[in-house]
Amino acid sequence: MTKYRTAYLNARLLDPETNLDEHGDLLLEDGRISDFGPGLFADGSPSGADIVDCGGHCLAPGLFDMRVQVREPGEEHMESIESAGRAAAAGGVTSIVCLPNTNPVIDDVSVVEFIARRAREGKLVKVFCYGSLTRGMNGTELTEMGLLAETGVLGFTDGEKALSNPLVLRRALSYARTFNLLVIQHPEVAELVEDGVMTEGEIATRLGLPGAPAEAEVMMVERDLRLVALTGGRYHAAHVSTAATIDVIRKAKRDGLNVTCDTAPHYFALNETAIGDYRTFAKVSPPLRSERDRQAVVEGLADGIIDAIASDHSPYDQDSKRLPFVQAAYGIVGLETLLPLTLELYHNGSLTLLDALRKVTINPAKLLQQPFGRLARGAPGDLVLFDPYKPHQIDVDAFHSKSKNSPFDKRPVQGVIHRTVVEGRAIYINTE
Repeated sequence: MTKYRTAYLNARLLDPETNLDEHGDLLLEDGRISDFGPGLFADGSPSGADIVDCGGHCLAPGLFDMRVQVREPGEEHMESIESAGRAAAAGGVTSIVCLPNTNPVIDDVSVVEFIARRAREGKLVKVFCYGSLTRGMNGTELTEMGLLAETGVLGFTDGEKALSNPLVLRRALSYARTFNLLVIQHPEVAELVEDGVMTEGEIATRLGLPGAPAEAEVMMVERDLRLVALTGGRYHAAHVSTAATIDVIRKAKRDGLNVTCDTAPHYFALNETAIGDYRTFAKVSPPLRSERDRQAVVEGLADGIIDAIASDHSPYDQDSKRLPFVQAAYGIVGLETLLPLTLELYHNGSLTLLDALRKVTINPAKLLQQPFGRLARGAPGDLVLFDPYKPHQIDVDAFHSKSKNSPFDKRPVQGVIHRTVVEGRAIYINTE
């Protein structure tokens, strides 16, 4: 039987798992990586193969984004599975994992099956989802975690809501351990944050905005880690943003607790001053932090305490964002800026190129026990071809996402995506 082949020539091959960084070629056959390496096609390209000249640019595993809100079902005017897929493809992301805060909530097998069907119809990126920890994300009654896991759910979280009841979280961690499932927490003591909309401190006072103490994050993580020690469950703190939280997780890892964490680009690329004169596009949850915290996030990424970077893609329409700061929705879109903002860590000298890529490829894939994020013979042909050095300005008007709520508009960055490939199919080609 004839195989469908694509030969990628003249590429800088990057594999964060094996620390591969060398010039060479790569062959895809029937959607999988057949072979790769220097001098692979020294005797000529294979017969019957489509040829892609990479022009010396980087060819790496496609990005695995472990935290995305797609708004479908329920709020498709802000984003749909199809539009999120197009945005992901344009961002070099080949797999996304959706939060369960849709309408209806992903707490039932039928919703998981709906998302899987819509993803198949879109024929773009791979779409996975989390199940909600509690029914309706109400924080009281656990979902059928085992049943949901059987249908392909990759982990459990109440999305942007913290699970505040310690008894319910203890039960969740114990139950999840039975199936080796990951419990993901939005780390925040809601009662302490109350109506705070930005980090408490001098800037909040000057702007006259209600402040939320940064301690609300670390207090929740400290409590949760006691429950992790009690249950042995797998625990993941989402979008960590403070030095204190990172220090606590560092100690927990040293003590052998089963704990991991991620952050989002806005926590290492921005600080609270980005709010400026009430810029609602910089309103996120958890809120942007102090410069000291921002630097701690960079250090946490560099020393490996922070395992992954997720876009935290949270699309909102203009009506939700163009409001007084207190009333505006929390969140920014991030799928199309994930790679160039992550590359800032490389260009600034904080991480090597492979270390930066590791945070958005193999690390999140391993956390969620998925066989992606690597260049390996027989691995899925999910790839991104990009130039890490080409400068450009972020342009939200050019986003493929339905929503444009980004604080990074007109930010100068380096890193342009030329092609995104899923199982051998080019789902995005940059013709500029």
